[in-house]
Amino acid sequence: MASQNTGKLQVAVVGGGIVGLITALGLLKRNIPVKIYEQASSFREIGAGVAFTANALQCMALIDPVIVDAVNAVATQNGQEGAPPNDYLRYHDGYHWDPNDIEGSDDKLLGLLYSGYKGFQGCHRAALLDELVKYVPSHAVEFRKRFTECKDRGPNEKLLLHFSDGTSAEADLIIGCDGIKSKIRQLVLGAENPASYPHFSHKVAYRALIPMEQVEPVIGTFKAFNQHMHTGPRAHVLHFPVSSGRLLNFVAFAAEPADWPLGDPNGVRNMTSPATRGDVAAVFEGWGPTVTKIVGLLPENIDKWAIFDTYDYPASTFVRGRVCLAGDAAHASAPHHGAGAGIGVEDALALCTLLEQATTTLSRDPRVDAGVVVEGALRVYDAVRPPRSRWLVQSSREVCDVYEWVHPATGEDWDKCLAEITARSHRLWYFDIDGMLKELRDGYEGRFPPSAAAEGIVDASKGKMEGVAMENTMAIGVAT
Repeated sequence: MASQNTGKLQVAVVGGGIVGLITALGLLKRNIPVKIYEQASSFREIGAGVAFTANALQCMALIDPVIVDAVNAVATQNGQEGAPPNDYLRYHDGYHWDPNDIEGSDDKLLGLLYSGYKGFQGCHRAALLDELVKYVPSHAVEFRKRFTECKDRGPNEKLLLHFSDGTSAEADLIIGCDGIKSKIRQLVLGAENPASYPHFSHKVAYRALIPMEQVEPVIGTFKAFNQHMHTGPRAHVLHFPVSSGRLLNFVAFAAEPADWPLGDPNGVRNMTSPATRGDVAAVFEGWGPTVTKIVGLLPENIDKWAIFDTYDYPASTFVRGRVCLAGDAAHASAPHHGAGAGIGVEDALALCTLLEQATTTLSRDPRVDAGVVVEGALRVYDAVRPPRSRWLVQSSREVCDVYEWVHPATGEDWDKCLAEITARSHRLWYFDIDGMLKELRDGYEGRFPPSAAAEGIVDASKGKMEGVAMENTMAIGVAT
């Protein structure tokens, strides 16, 4: 079917995780037709806890206020229920202690970091996804759609998506929100490109959800219901309450010098392996009583998660023609800043902003070619978003070294450590959202001035689009 200008864009979102749903909700809010293609039989999220800071919530409100409603419906404030929220992140020395003065030496407070009013709220990932799904109409989703390839049939034709069940679909553009194992990233960067795949960071995470009724009697009410990070040499523990305080989200990070085995046919799909409470206890042997007590509360059998990211081979671009990447598909990072989902929300706001402008351009004059406008909008996205997200990937690795006392600039000097953590956190939290939106709008209007005639828009991009069409006319496959 020809990509005729009807004043509307048909958007395909590949991947129904948190960022995919938020992006789709933002497009629907702007009356832009969208279809989510999810390979699973239902929406699902992998992992336990996720937290959003105030700037991410501001972006959500600009995308669609119902997203903030969804977060608030399942968020657990930092602090005891009924008490004012605790707006400080806490960093403790989980390692050093004196057996002759346990109360005075164990888990010494090293520093506090103000995160803003309700600046840290934890959510259970699955609960948040379930809440977001309530706002997505059934006609905007198709399940059991595992993306296999895309054919770009030229600037005057819609893109053709193919799925493993033999079906196909058309769209004016594709947004890849298919996570760290993204097939769309392979399409954008090439299946033979190492940047198309995540790589092992040589860190692992032991994750668990512990019933709060077990936790509170052991470590006390304050530690149970407030976020704590317990730092130490080459490892650290983070915990915070989720599920309205019914569960403690626990994650312990440790070094893994060996390569993660990826020799099986499924490759990076196997990012977890079975572990035991004893494995975690061995990592934290000799640490202070607070940490060892929490470890003792873990179930006997847990999962060990290999932490993969895009640090070694960052994507050179987030865009190819009318296909783009967002969230972990574009810039999967280690979780040490706790900001990967929030940066993905910023991506969603950027795309919704640009595609709303594109729709305005198309509705103004039916002679404007939809393919020209889509590619131009995505080039603006590709100019604005990558620098910040690439910094996140790099800083997430580096801040972990600060937590674990091995960063060359900070070592075990916690005045320096806290200053480094504060500077990096503020760069994330106090993001100039209005500045990003202005940069996006100025970039778009620089390509498609509101007063430009349709012929001018088409003529300005015609040569470039013809080149893209010749490059992409053949089917673009991805590794299976």
